[in-house]
Amino acid sequence: MAKEVTYEEILRNLKNKVYAPVYFLMGDEDYYIDRISEYIIETVLTESEKEFNLSVIYGADTNIPSVISAARRYPMMSKYQVVVIKEAQAIHDWDDLVYYLEKPMPSTILVFCYKHGTVDRRRKFTAEIDKIGVLFESKKLKEPQLPGFITSYLKRKQVEIEQKAADMMAEFVGADLNRMAGELEKLIITLPKGQRRITPEQIERNIGISKDYNNFELRAALVEKNILKANKIVKYFEENPKSNPLLMTLGVLFNFFSNLMLAYYAPEKTEQGVAAYLGLRSPWQAREYMIAMRKYSGVKVMKIIGAIRECDVKSKGMGNSSVSDGELLRELIYMILH
Repeated sequence: MAKEVTYEEILRNLKNKVYAPVYFLMGDEDYYIDRISEYIIETVLTESEKEFNLSVIYGADTNIPSVISAARRYPMMSKYQVVVIKEAQAIHDWDDLVYYLEKPMPSTILVFCYKHGTVDRRRKFTAEIDKIGVLFESKKLKEPQLPGFITSYLKRKQVEIEQKAADMMAEFVGADLNRMAGELEKLIITLPKGQRRITPEQIERNIGISKDYNNFELRAALVEKNILKANKIVKYFEENPKSNPLLMTLGVLFNFFSNLMLAYYAPEKTEQGVAAYLGLRSPWQAREYMIAMRKYSGVKVMKIIGAIRECDVKSKGMGNSSVSDGELLRELIYMILH
């Protein structure tokens, strides 16, 4: 059975110069695949060694026999050579790789970047990689995991972020981690001299998200059934449609109410129990669901999910020729609250 290695474990070994002969990096999340392969490219060889000992090949331009041929070369004036296969998902003759994996070159670090999917772990070549190297699956983060990623990313940069600010970034950027990293780097640059803490106000100034009128605050208003606050936010969204697209709002609401429907089936109706059942990062993230379960019945939540789907269909022009996105959202929020 394949070892479930983590991104952190791989980076820790690389920093300690503990190298595997083969890295097979696969999955739907590009971010971790890119970070690991880039770290290997940047750090294993010196700049002078890279000239003769670094090969970056694209899957569409090669095949496994050619990869093996490159991997069997000896390094020139260096302890290692690094061979990186980008877009490796374009390769098809994987079974041929077994011949190399049975006796890999100790002086070669072979890296496969297999994006937008995974390979069957039952295949012989993956079993061989698991024996001698690193078989890593880079998985997409779920929405509740994004604030944790943001906090950890910034901590490595010695920057703190307020919880509300992390939630705002998670909502605005979504699960594209490469884009998220880019936006966080921009925020770090905009920090005033001597300040190492990101606040909602800074995000409002530099990213363009209102700290008071956003999907995070709308969701909170719906959880509390705060009609006045919810309608104020809807009005703001209606007046600023480019900053607050309806589809993004519907996505946030659909995810929340879908999880709320699941929360009713949690064996233990405590913050810890609901958090564990929904796969949330920590119990405090379950608080909104605990409150919402007291405010909304299961039957009402099912109707809300249906209404969100219907709103989504209408927003795409099906069965709706004249109603604006703002009006559609207003009707949906009224239905949820009443």
